[in-house]
Amino acid sequence: MREPEERDEHRFDPEIDAAKALLNRMRKLAEERGERRVDAARMEKVRKRQAARRGFMEQRSAAAPGAIRDPRAIGEVVARLSKARGWNTQVAVGSVLGRWNELVGEDIAAHCKPESFEDTVVIVRCDSTSWATQLRLLSHQLLKKFDAELGPGIVTVIRVLGPNAPSWRHGMRSVAGRGPRDTYG
Repeated sequence: MREPEERDEHRFDPEIDAAKALLNRMRKLAEERGERRVDAARMEKVRKRQAARRGFMEQRSAAAPGAIRDPRAIGEVVARLSKARGWNTQVAVGSVLGRWNELVGEDIAAHCKPESFEDTVVIVRCDSTSWATQLRLLSHQLLKKFDAELGPGIVTVIRVLGPNAPSWRHGMRSVAGRGPRDTYG
């Protein structure tokens, strides 16, 4: 039979943790290979500091007095400015409304005009119900073209409205029912 002291030596020691021992062993092996221990949080701060310094140095080198700078195209300057200020979405919205004829083609643009652009939805008013139907059928192809021209996700829905028709309800009393049908094209 064993003595009580021997039994205590083989019991689980709470100060020795298997995971901690394995971690220390792995650290020692890495150290022997010549690898250094790196603190992830500290390295993230260093990366941010370096990125900020790079941005400052780029701005500083561009604005240095007497520095020779290549001229840049106005489109490139405006694109960089809008990207830096976070205006890309607003520029794309203006681009959809301003370049409507170019984006959809002259035939469609002659009969369908954009009324508004909210979030990613373009609301288009057509001058006849037949053109409204045609535009609804072409909306998938137009969305693909918008993605290619303006970037993905700028326009996700084209809501097509028919022509503005006058109200046929005049006076205090009117007859319930469907009223006149398509008399505008």
